[in-house]
Amino acid sequence: MKFENVVLGVLAMKPFHGYELMKWFDVEGQFIRSNTHHSQIYRELARMVKNGLVEFEIDARDGKPDAKVYRITEMGRQVLMEWVRSPYEPTSRFQDADFNTRFTFAVALDLEAALRVVETELTYRRAQVAKSRVRKRGLVGVQPIDGFDAERYLRYGEQMHYFGADSVDRWMDWLETMRTMITTELESRDAATDTDTDTEEHTA
Repeated sequence: MKFENVVLGVLAMKPFHGYELMKWFDVEGQFIRSNTHHSQIYRELARMVKNGLVEFEIDARDGKPDAKVYRITEMGRQVLMEWVRSPYEPTSRFQDADFNTRFTFAVALDLEAALRVVETELTYRRAQVAKSRVRKRGLVGVQPIDGFDAERYLRYGEQMHYFGADSVDRWMDWLETMRTMITTELESRDAATDTDTDTEEHTA
């Protein structure tokens, strides 16, 4: 996931001062991208301005340093939409940052794209669970070094496995809920569009 995609998604909400953008990454953005340093944000903004994805205007302030207000350009919007609609490839670890980021912005920009992301993730997790739940767990044919407690490793490893299995099951339940919500909204939207079309035809 490119950092520019996250920045473009944030700027799609509204223009941001650089300081506001830093605060966003410190609060809401920490769940999408961790440990984003302020210098990274300004370097990325400068690069994106140079590439025509973002533009800024000067906000003059009495008695304070002038501030730049950044906004997404038409080219930036196109790049953002290309990313939102591009094929999503799940990783082995669920709740990956790429899913969270893409889903967060896709539901606001393109509901059909959000549905594809959810369905791709759900299909992948189902296959992953079907394959991994039946695997044999344990230590076979190993020769641990002195101080490596194999019994304790297995005992606590089982607890991690149970927690992980429960977590991914809950994750799939949530994905099912999202799919239902999105599908229902799309169907309602399509039904409203059909009604509007019929009304226009009768009026004509």
